[in-house]
Amino acid sequence: MSLVLVLAGIALAASSGLAALVRRRQPQLAQRSACAVLLAGAVLGIAGALLALGQGRAAQIHAGWSAPFASLELRLDGLSALFLLPIFGIPAAGAVYGCSYYPQASHGNHALRLQGFYGLITAAMALLAVAANAMLFLAAWEVMALSGFFLVLTEHEREETRDAAFVYLAAAHIGTLALFALFALLGSRSGSFDFERIARAGLAPGAGIFALMLAGFGLKAGLMPLHFWLPGAHSAAPSHVSAVLSGVLLKAGIYGILRVSGLFPVLPAWWGFAVLAVGAVSAVLGVAFALAQHDLKRLLAYHSVENVGIIAMGVGMAFIGRATGEPALVLLGFGGGVLHVLNHALFKALLFLGAGSVDRACGTREIDLLGGVARVMPITAALFLFGAVAISGLPPLNGFVSEWLVYLASLRALFSTVPLVAWSSLSAPVLALVGGLAAACFAKVVGIVFLGLPRSGRRPAGEASRGMLAPMAALALACAFIGLFPAALLPALKHAAAEWAHVSPSLLEEPARRAASSASRITVAAAILLGLVYGLAAIRRRRAPVTTQSQTWGCGFARPTARMQYTGSSFARMLTLRFGWAFSPRARVELPAGPFPARASYHSQVPDTVLAAALVPASRAAALVASRARRVQHRVQGQALLVGMTLVALLAWRFLFW
Repeated sequence: MSLVLVLAGIALAASSGLAALVRRRQPQLAQRSACAVLLAGAVLGIAGALLALGQGRAAQIHAGWSAPFASLELRLDGLSALFLLPIFGIPAAGAVYGCSYYPQASHGNHALRLQGFYGLITAAMALLAVAANAMLFLAAWEVMALSGFFLVLTEHEREETRDAAFVYLAAAHIGTLALFALFALLGSRSGSFDFERIARAGLAPGAGIFALMLAGFGLKAGLMPLHFWLPGAHSAAPSHVSAVLSGVLLKAGIYGILRVSGLFPVLPAWWGFAVLAVGAVSAVLGVAFALAQHDLKRLLAYHSVENVGIIAMGVGMAFIGRATGEPALVLLGFGGGVLHVLNHALFKALLFLGAGSVDRACGTREIDLLGGVARVMPITAALFLFGAVAISGLPPLNGFVSEWLVYLASLRALFSTVPLVAWSSLSAPVLALVGGLAAACFAKVVGIVFLGLPRSGRRPAGEASRGMLAPMAALALACAFIGLFPAALLPALKHAAAEWAHVSPSLLEEPARRAASSASRITVAAAILLGLVYGLAAIRRRRAPVTTQSQTWGCGFARPTARMQYTGSSFARMLTLRFGWAFSPRARVELPAGPFPARASYHSQVPDTVLAAALVPASRAAALVASRARRVQHRVQGQALLVGMTLVALLAWRFLFW
């Protein structure tokens, strides 16, 4: 029954764009119809996932398929069900938000095309989560990748949007090629492309499988240095699309790593250390790049790299726990990583929707051009602050709970019976550093965007509409619920971890109980403390004596101006200087001239190092080589030379390395 509900949700999500197409002559009704169909699909999909989590056992459907090596093998287990919650939930919130943020009546065919691919990408991600055959998995993966490309390309008349979309498409297909090689290798060794038969074959995980898995799924997840497509794509897409890309699409890579690693009976410890190291680098450099950004959505995109790094650190801990037979590490690492998948989807979607509201009201995402937005948009500012606290990992919100589990896994490694595992405890100071930098980054964003005085004429006319505030409030409530009641999801995480690690759930019972107890105590204490502070502040405000205010002599200084405020660059300068070795900063400076200078300006930009310093020069060099080779091919002698050189190279490889 649970899998049937999920399949019905997939069908409704995929067909939601048709509802808008049928009624396209009535744009408002068409968009609401598409939203209603997608919401109905999301309700069914979430209901099926919750039912599967409550039952604690997998549901499976098998049907024939005429495609070569493929079968309609569908399986809904604990891991699939946990990932289905954000897969259906975040697009549903975005669809409601999009009715006000990106109305079809104003955007015409752009909005119509967006709604079609929006429902299609939701259905593809859900099908990916329940696919139990490699060919079906790859088919859903490709539909998801192409739908994401068309969503990023929504506003295709802008050059930067086209560039970002095609970089995303190139990265997506490179990752898909790696996955084709991965599943071909697994299928040839096991004799089947069904996940269940691959798992029963008892294959030995090797370096080639790990490299292909990390390349294919790491590109989608945005792990450094494979993240180069992510900042441009997330900042170019409409905000509710960015919420889906960041909150859900990236997690398809994490799901793929967990799904493929779960096919092996044992894992080598070096797999865990490698994933842990990649995650730590992604977390630290992701938040460092975020600190240096001036575009609000681009800043949030780099925080996606940071949080995917935190998830990878938890997954690495779980790998190490499986390799060394440490049930506590398995539970804490897997539970922290997968719970952070859900938590990041919630608070990152909230932040992207908040950024979209500010962009729509002010007409810009440039942080240094904003200021004082909270005076006109207080509810949006409060909800954005809510998401900022959650993403910084502060109690009593949900970001703290999942990071706390990864902290506990790191500290538990100190008491491992295997001496080498103790080195993984170094991830605890990495998490502390990342949390501090994230808090500083969002102090910059909230302070400069929402507080102070307006820095330009970009001032909002009023608060965001109810249609935009309602999904943001729902996401904020979900963040608060998980933060205050972390024990509610731990039983589902425990069963999913046991199934993934091929161990009995009873072995994970005690670590799960202790983790839930410690997280609950901290979040409840933090909530009580915040309540007391708020109550005391309210009492003091009421009892404050009434005083008269008058202008005082201020040494010729009457009132501050917007130019006297901090900018994004100046606020984060001391922190970004510490990571200057990782950046390729570009600055445009206009120095003051004369005794009474009329103007002076400073503008800095930090492009992505991997894309700007490595991939773009390499692609230009490859294009130059190809153009020269094309000239050689125009002559018969040149073609003969190329054929001869290729034959010599193949013969050399045959005799030297084969």
